[in-house]
Amino acid sequence: MKSTIYARYSTDKQRESSIDDQTRLCRQRARAEGFDITSIYSDDGVSGSMPVSRRSGGAKLIADALAGRFDALIVESLDRLSRDQVEQESIIRRFEHHGIIIIGVSDGYDSRMDGRKIMRGVRGLINELYLDDLRHKTHRGQEGQVARGFLAGGKSYGYNIVKTDKGSRPEINEQEAKQVKWIFTRYAEGWSVQKIAAELNRQSIPSPRGGTWAVSGIYGSPAKGCGILNNEMYIGRYVWNRSQWVKDPDTGNRQRIDRPESEWKITEMPELRIIDDNLWQAVRNRMGEHGKKIIGRKATTLFGGLMTCPYCGGSIIAVSSRLYGCNTRKDRGASVCKGILFSRDDADKNLLAILQDEMLTDEAIHEIEDQVHAILVNRQKNQRDQKNAMEHRLKELDAEINRLVDAIASIGLSNALKSRLQAAESERDALQAQQSAQKAINKPIHKMDIVDRIRKKIGEIKTVLKSDTKRARKIIAEMLGEIRITEKAGNVIAEYDNATQKLLLVSSGASLNVVAGAGFEPTTFGL
Repeated sequence: MKSTIYARYSTDKQRESSIDDQTRLCRQRARAEGFDITSIYSDDGVSGSMPVSRRSGGAKLIADALAGRFDALIVESLDRLSRDQVEQESIIRRFEHHGIIIIGVSDGYDSRMDGRKIMRGVRGLINELYLDDLRHKTHRGQEGQVARGFLAGGKSYGYNIVKTDKGSRPEINEQEAKQVKWIFTRYAEGWSVQKIAAELNRQSIPSPRGGTWAVSGIYGSPAKGCGILNNEMYIGRYVWNRSQWVKDPDTGNRQRIDRPESEWKITEMPELRIIDDNLWQAVRNRMGEHGKKIIGRKATTLFGGLMTCPYCGGSIIAVSSRLYGCNTRKDRGASVCKGILFSRDDADKNLLAILQDEMLTDEAIHEIEDQVHAILVNRQKNQRDQKNAMEHRLKELDAEINRLVDAIASIGLSNALKSRLQAAESERDALQAQQSAQKAINKPIHKMDIVDRIRKKIGEIKTVLKSDTKRARKIIAEMLGEIRITEKAGNVIAEYDNATQKLLLVSSGASLNVVAGAGFEPTTFGL
């Protein structure tokens, strides 16, 4: 029997050698069972609360399980799969549904045993309680570190972290502190955040994460206290416990949730001050009352964000009331991307004209009608072929059943004749049931029924393009797909996937594998 091993260690006092220890234990069990080990999956430094499908090794494990590449899974214990009770149950049920044996060596779980559901339910509850307890103890420990004057969070730009036996303390990094002062001074003087980011990138100064500087990293969120310009550490105040990360049970994604101000832990650390009060207040005043000004707006253009820059692959957005341009260039400066600029009015007019030509003209509708007709002809041919094959097989079965009945009448009932007769009758009953079902499902579909639906859809598109930007953007994205921008001989060229065939898939309900054979030919036009 083909078997596989899955091992995982997190960061709670475990080491990389833990993977080897788990694997060795699982190998011993496989030998005792007489299983052949065909693969080993592992995840290093990954929490048991992370969904299995989002782990590198876990994702491969699930893919190979669903592909039937192994018959048994051996783990040290079920908590290696997940410490979340709901997800653990979901994974185990999915694997066992595919006939995969699951063995937990140290916790004694074996999916071949009676009572396994109760056992894994209890184990799952214990694992989940352990995770909750670990989270509580970790938070309590961090709170104690803050109370003793140490750090409980990550490193802030402008500081080094000095680790001691008792905890981690920050100290000023003089070179980075100069950049912090420069950023605050320029912003207070009236520089835009985009100009600040562009200048830092032009000078090849590494950002806090080692890459290029962006508006979000400098401005951040005044309300959340994140971003260079909102970090109170620069005025000697360490604020901890402003937020917490909570996992969404539906998506498995972690979400940042703000805590009430009464739960914040604030420690005065004057030795860490980099910015004086006057400069800090000047920045606050420019940001707006209470520092709650918000950068960015919801999309109000039809095509902004749906086009890609030819030089960096970033999004092309409305950079002004008149122009579309590269968001990376706007956000990070010319040293990161030389960017592209072109008229919003011209681009919108030409792109909408393409939609009109592709989708909303009588010629386009006639082309769609022809494609619908071809699909229906092919569908009807397949139905006829399937119906003829069924009828032919039913005639064969009727003849076979008659011969078996005659044989039983002549020589009597034997086990062999009885089995053959039952099998033939079962197959005939199944085919007759399938015939009845297909008669109900395969009702005649008339070309004009689909065309009427398409015309209705097109009528909706015409209305939406004029009145509802949000819905129009969604429709445009479905119809045109990615709009790739290039520059040739001073002209801005847009390339997109053929819209007519895409609308056919969206509006007619045609099977994807029927239409995809034709392929989507890219179309280009000038802006």
